[in-house]
Amino acid sequence: MYIICMVSKNQKKLIRSLKQKKYRKQHGLFVVEGVKVINEILNTHFVLQKLFVLAANAHLYSAVEKSKWQIVSAAELSQLSFLTTPQKAIAVFEIPKVNAEIKSSGLQVVLDNIKDPGNLGTIIRLCDWFGVEKLICSRETVDCYNPKVVQATMGSLTRVVVVYTDIEQYIKTSELNVFGTFMDGENIYQAKLPQEGILLMGNEANGISSEIEKLVEHRIAIPRFGAIQKAESLNVATAAAIALSEFRRGG
Repeated sequence: MYIICMVSKNQKKLIRSLKQKKYRKQHGLFVVEGVKVINEILNTHFVLQKLFVLAANAHLYSAVEKSKWQIVSAAELSQLSFLTTPQKAIAVFEIPKVNAEIKSSGLQVVLDNIKDPGNLGTIIRLCDWFGVEKLICSRETVDCYNPKVVQATMGSLTRVVVVYTDIEQYIKTSELNVFGTFMDGENIYQAKLPQEGILLMGNEANGISSEIEKLVEHRIAIPRFGAIQKAESLNVATAAAIALSEFRRGG
């Protein structure tokens, strides 16, 4: 038998504030929603601050320290949620300290001003899938602890280190060859792609910025097929999936 507890005004205020980057940074906390994603993150080095869960799902968290979880009603969980359809559990985790040192080796993905949370979340999952340990983002790229990004990563955020930096300076000092995706580049299916290098992906609307484009050494393109060929471009996360697959295949 579990006792349902009220969520305090201060708890609600804190959680709702974490929708904004400045408050996530101020408190060093972020929100995770959903039993599956929460369970993924609980089994990592990430530190749980508080868990809010429906009584029907409380048994799933019997191993969690009792002081860190609270049984709440569906109505209160809905008030805490950032989703249109609330999940059965919401957790608040501490944002871990990141080692910003980036080794200039292996296959790396660099993002230039990615704005859509769903795209970033998917790219983080792709990095996890294709064995890219660090994802390097421009400072203008959406925050990886944005609730929508966290949902889209489905737990991959715990296995990929996301570093925000001056990507122009980073690329200039890196010894790796730089590959950028463009409409007029070499056919990616015919290109010789190395096992090491920087794969640069640009903004959803404007592509790779002009300043960063000057640093690209190899322009690659994903060709369109079919008779009509009217689609203007691919979604950036879809393009990243194809490109990563080709890099891992060896070109």
